Amino acid sequence: MGEGTSDYTKNMVDLRRHMWMAGVEVELRRLIWQIATVGKYISAKIHESNRKLAGFQNVYGEEQLDLDRISDEILKSQLQFSGFVREYASEELEDIVKIGSGKEKYIVTADPLDGSSLVDTNLAIGTIIGIHKESVLDTGRNTMVAALYITYGPLITMVYSAGNGAHEFVLNREGEYLLSQEKIKLKEKGSIFSPGGLRRDWTPAHLKFVEQLEKDGYKLRYSGGFVPDINQVLIKGGGLFTYPALRKSPQGKLRLLFELQPMAFIMEQAGGRATNGKEDILALKVESVNQRSPVYIGSTKEVRMAAQFLSQ
Repeated sequence: MGEGTSDYTKNMVDLRRHMWMAGVEVELRRLIWQIATVGKYISAKIHESNRKLAGFQNVYGEEQLDLDRISDEILKSQLQFSGFVREYASEELEDIVKIGSGKEKYIVTADPLDGSSLVDTNLAIGTIIGIHKESVLDTGRNTMVAALYITYGPLITMVYSAGNGAHEFVLNREGEYLLSQEKIKLKEKGSIFSPGGLRRDWTPAHLKFVEQLEKDGYKLRYSGGFVPDINQVLIKGGGLFTYPALRKSPQGKLRLLFELQPMAFIMEQAGGRATNGKEDILALKVESVNQRSPVYIGSTKEVRMAAQFLSQ
């Protein structure tokens, strides 16, 4: 199978068969398949949604859509009796929770419904998952063995990596995830960029960096959703997403454990990079579940270029 290509034969490969052919260990591929299945349930809830706020706030003080809470409960309940997960950490919970007997192999981190505020505008949103074998806190090394995200858009797609490249699947009408692209590879230099945060709040160094991208002819592509914007960079074969340090928020907005680590894992598997402007995202020490970090993620040329501007 050619890299980054799609044809009829390849589309006949479903998720379970692909993971088996790729040599993913049995328990891990069963867990990935189970999470992918949960994505179908979350998608159904999105379509059923009445788009009304639940009337309370999540642990980070943001308005929480009912869909956020429901998606978290669906995911946690499905994993609780899976036999594969001993701990679960979610953006909707205050801390890591034990959901198994303690003997299970994996720890799962989740942003169950990233971008839920976009639901009423009918823009794409998603689910982000990280799978670890070791503790996710107090370590400055990568403990992740797999990551995936699901995009709920005109099509439901899933990108996963178990350390053997990044692969895209499309959910068909029969409810099967079929291989669309295998071993996606980013170009060293892209042509699109997605800059988060208000321009007035950017630091001078970041502003100069973005102005240089604009001078170089990069096309602005920003939806306000992390999953669809990352997916666009990945599927288009290159570019950059950034949510930088802001004047009043030096750690940025996005959460290291639930959003940045899984996406960094996938992006690196596709030949890209992810940093906070200086250090690799996967090398940062996670000291709390709600820890945030600036991010520059995408093609290597743009990520290196950002580091040069930020060091000035």
